[in-house]
Amino acid sequence: MPFTPFHFGPALGFGFLFRRYMHLPSFIVGNVVVDFEPFLVIVLGLMGKYPLHGYLHTFILAFPLGIALGYIMFLLEGFFQPIYKALLFKSERTSRLKPFIIAGVSGIMLHVALDSPLYDDIRPFYPLTVNPLYNPSLSLYVYSFCVWMGLIGIAFYLGLLILLIYRRFRKK
Repeated sequence: MPFTPFHFGPALGFGFLFRRYMHLPSFIVGNVVVDFEPFLVIVLGLMGKYPLHGYLHTFILAFPLGIALGYIMFLLEGFFQPIYKALLFKSERTSRLKPFIIAGVSGIMLHVALDSPLYDDIRPFYPLTVNPLYNPSLSLYVYSFCVWMGLIGIAFYLGLLILLIYRRFRKK
């Protein structure tokens, strides 16, 4: 799903539901960062020389990339913390590295899993050259899942906002 907002759906849906166990911003970034690969392939004119969905769209590289992303997000936590807090993205357990790593790895793995049935050029189990998950007849289900998860995430976020407003008025 290059350059589409569909990956934000599962990022928000699962991210808000599991934000006590993983770092929500890292999970959101993990769900979309992999699509910089197809973007660079197109912008740099590498079509034909490099697959649109290349090595970053494999489970074998998703794992170390997720660890690296989690660690980078951990290092940037102090800088972005006021933004996270304002957006209600901050959970109580963000001072340890583990929630960042879990979020980075699971976000990128989820991205690869969602893209694998949709594109025949993805090799999720590289170095195998086949994609056993490729099944374009599932595309409507994958996109529907992404939309529904996005709606769940938005509903959860709105619930958090309403709860915050309620608590503020209740204190007064």
